[in-house]
Amino acid sequence: MRVLIVTGSSGGHIFPALALADSLKNSNHQVQLVLPEDVRKNRIPIDFTQTEYIHAVKLSFSLNKKTLFGVYFFLCNTWQALRIIIKFKPLVVVGFGSLDSIGLVFWAWLFRIKTIIHEQNVVCGRANRFLSKLVDRVAVSFSQTRNDLNVSGEKIVLTGNPLRRDLVRLERKEALDFFKFKEGKFTVLITGGSQGAHRLNATCFEALSIYQKKLDLQVIHICGMQDFTWLSDGYLCTTLTYKLFDFFRQMQYAYSVADLIICRAGATTIAELQKFRVPAILVPYPFAYAHQSANAQVLKNIGAAEVLLDADLSVDKLKERLQEYFCNNEKLKAMQMAYQKLPVLDATEMLAYEVLSLN
Repeated sequence: MRVLIVTGSSGGHIFPALALADSLKNSNHQVQLVLPEDVRKNRIPIDFTQTEYIHAVKLSFSLNKKTLFGVYFFLCNTWQALRIIIKFKPLVVVGFGSLDSIGLVFWAWLFRIKTIIHEQNVVCGRANRFLSKLVDRVAVSFSQTRNDLNVSGEKIVLTGNPLRRDLVRLERKEALDFFKFKEGKFTVLITGGSQGAHRLNATCFEALSIYQKKLDLQVIHICGMQDFTWLSDGYLCTTLTYKLFDFFRQMQYAYSVADLIICRAGATTIAELQKFRVPAILVPYPFAYAHQSANAQVLKNIGAAEVLLDADLSVDKLKERLQEYFCNNEKLKAMQMAYQKLPVLDATEMLAYEVLSLN
């Protein structure tokens, strides 16, 4: 079976798409992955051989030069999508959201090729909201998304959010040894997602710097490319035990050793937290239709995470939170146990089943 998978340029789009692509390929299906060209600049590792790149689409709704360029690249993207459809002749096209996916899914619909889209967030994005009217099936990560889509309930299926196969819990000692960390120290993981988050990076670093002599902790900080240099210099001036990365692929080590995570609330991050049951302070990204706020609310409602709005993020607030969670085993244990209230889904296999059942 020939399956064409198209996705956007963020890690939140790419990693679920890669998980599905690997699963289908391992079952001896022909899979073509299509990515926007700007993925190459983001240094997200794409270890999938059958990959093609198309023009990235960035459209705004204001009348200016950027809008004209955006329309031009959208037309280029759509033309490339048509050529890929004709060349690969897929039996099913799978879209993982973003404007980059519209062209391929639209042509597939027009040529009566079976189509399915996957929505990672609680609140559906613009591209998937538009495509949901055209496609044969809509797979969602959260049951709450059903209420956000104005389509037939029979078309929607709950699969969860596919994760990479290598994301499995490791023995704590193995993870500690990987980072050369010590047992018995409180371990904090900080990450802003695949491309980092400057405000989160700066506030966390300052809060940790203040507490470096008061709290016996160790830090894993995944900061993105833009903040790596100044944070490297900053951490060198502290006495903190730390590991700093601009991008970190082997997240199973970080999740297996973290006592607490401070992070954004992207859909893939939420799925990974659920799998590893890590107590979290979530600071949702405030823009992009507040997708992350709705994602964060899912973990807050069950008691697995605390939500701190970006507007309220400050050094003092983080200091208070770190002091409260530091070695508070009862609170951390309760947050870990709260994850049991969410359904356990094999999202990759469930989504693969839905894709194959369309043929």
